[in-house]
Amino acid sequence: MWDLFLSVFINFMLLIYNFLGQQTIVAITIVTLIARLITLPLTLKQQQTSQNMQKVQPKMQELQKKYANDKEKLAQEQMKLYQEAGINPLGGCLPLVIQMPILFALYQSIIRVLAVSPMELLRLSQNIYMPELTRLIPLNSTFLWLDLGQPDPYFVLTVLVVLTSWLSQKMLTPPSTDERSAAMNQQMQLMMPLMFGFISMSYASGLSIYFIISNLVTMLQYFILRNDRFKPEEDAGKDKKKDKKDKKKE
Repeated sequence: MWDLFLSVFINFMLLIYNFLGQQTIVAITIVTLIARLITLPLTLKQQQTSQNMQKVQPKMQELQKKYANDKEKLAQEQMKLYQEAGINPLGGCLPLVIQMPILFALYQSIIRVLAVSPMELLRLSQNIYMPELTRLIPLNSTFLWLDLGQPDPYFVLTVLVVLTSWLSQKMLTPPSTDERSAAMNQQMQLMMPLMFGFISMSYASGLSIYFIISNLVTMLQYFILRNDRFKPEEDAGKDKKKDKKDKKKE
């Protein structure tokens, strides 16, 4: 089942590569954007949960001070606050878990299509269902100074991967309700970008392109949500008052 799922991504990427000028960088970019579009509802749910958590953070801090010596009562009041605000505490985790197989299949398919050794090329050919696509192998993996099948020799992409991963991780991480959670979140915000940076240094630079594009899309979604649909209540109230004043002037 997994091989079938992976082969779908591989064949689709080869089709994109064939019809859009046989440029590997273009194929990786298009397929990454399509995968992110497929997982968009899940990502939006995750980001919405994170932003809603930020909105209730002041009330959460008040509860922590009020029930500092009664952990059971604090937990009850926190759950009550989540329910009133329409927040599912697991709402930020479940979408990530659900979309992981799709993103991991994309990750694996990029590794497969950027095959450089004879064994990797043979393995790739076993995932191709349309015979006419086999003539495309090996792919043209040259882009600027890069060989997309090899790591970036100048580590430019590695730096971009770490930076964009850190920014997107910081945006998606909901505010912590206690010092222990805050410390754990800070560690994750540091360790995850470093892990992706290590992968970028060790594997094909085509993967770095995938990481960077995914992180940029995540940040774009965050800013769209923050500035448009999910305005804080205070801003929404100001907008309503402004509209009323404008109507009175008219």
